[in-house]
Amino acid sequence: MKILFRHGRHILLTVAAGLLLAACGQDDSPDQAPQGGNRERPPHPVEVVEITKRDIALEKAYASLLRSDDEVTLVARVTGFLEERHFEPGQMVERGQKLYTIEPDLYQAAVNQREADLQSARAELARAQRDAERFERLLNQNSVSRQQVDQARAELGVAQAAVAQAEAALESARIDLGYAEVTAPVSGRIGLSQVNVGNLVSSGTALATITPLDPLEVRFQLPQRDAFELRHQLREQTLEEIQAVLRVPGAGAAEGEMLEGHLDFLGSRVDEATSTVQASATFANPDGRVLPGQFARVSLVGLRRFDVLAVPEIAITQGLMGPQVFVLDEDDVARARTVDLGEVAGPWQIIRDGLEPGERVVVGDPAGIEPGTPIEPQPFDGDAEELGEEVEQAEAEAEREAASAMDEGAAPAEAGEDDAT
Repeated sequence: MKILFRHGRHILLTVAAGLLLAACGQDDSPDQAPQGGNRERPPHPVEVVEITKRDIALEKAYASLLRSDDEVTLVARVTGFLEERHFEPGQMVERGQKLYTIEPDLYQAAVNQREADLQSARAELARAQRDAERFERLLNQNSVSRQQVDQARAELGVAQAAVAQAEAALESARIDLGYAEVTAPVSGRIGLSQVNVGNLVSSGTALATITPLDPLEVRFQLPQRDAFELRHQLREQTLEEIQAVLRVPGAGAAEGEMLEGHLDFLGSRVDEATSTVQASATFANPDGRVLPGQFARVSLVGLRRFDVLAVPEIAITQGLMGPQVFVLDEDDVARARTVDLGEVAGPWQIIRDGLEPGERVVVGDPAGIEPGTPIEPQPFDGDAEELGEEVEQAEAEAEREAASAMDEGAAPAEAGEDDAT
């Protein structure tokens, strides 16, 4: 933890300074001792802020396994010999592109047969129509019986049904003929062919798999609290406004791939087993560099925590009772306060418990501050990230100076030992 590391560096600098004084033999003489040892220490100038509730933006990352929900496994829908393959395994195919040919001549012949059956049925329908009309006229002349007219009408109905049946059979044959040419239902990268040319395939035989790569959909699980806060945020924003970043680890020292997209789904129920909510995001992947099946981390940018108390992370130190901050009393004296830490939001640390709105907290560099230290409050501009960088630079400079001083103090001591020898 950065806070513990920073606290340790302060101790290291103090020890280094003590060793330097011992090596150089710079003991204070009695006449150099400060007069009036009980004199109050001068106030320590440091940035101070009055704590108020605020909305904090943060970035959360979630583990996920990449997948392509539009992945399709091609299967044969007719029986026949596989005559041709029109692609190379691993290539990108477009929707509608022809991929396989399964004995189309057989199904073309069936279509021709059904067309002939339909023509025959239509001819029979035309004859039955003429007979029915003629018997209707003869009935008006009392030249035929009612039974003969009814028989003609029945034959007309049978002929009409035969035409409909022939039309359906022709449509079915045409569908089978269409299935003899296997085309890509989606665009994507096609895998290895599962059946070689010349083999007999039947309805249901798997042929190959097509995996769409652009866009890439990623599903992941949001903790219940994060989902609740996001629901709150979506009262004022849409899903598309929640930016998502996909990071795929690289091999060895490689940085891996990074894709940008947006959130497009947030579930409406909590999984009882995991206390999480299903979510998904979509990412543009035009070059197909990121493949389904890879492990990745999805970061949601622009998430917020509402009405929370937060301080710059630099203000947190480690006390005997755990994490603490320095709070000013009415006399501008620092008092240690143990706090319960929440989430880290960039350079900010969310405080769950231990502080109240309106209290003044030291947010600058806590080095040299201890309980009872008088403080000269300095204004804080609200830029926690810049403040942290300034403190880290100052600490790095102090470490370099301490190391340089130790090197300079060690050299005379070694020379004195040589002289004594």
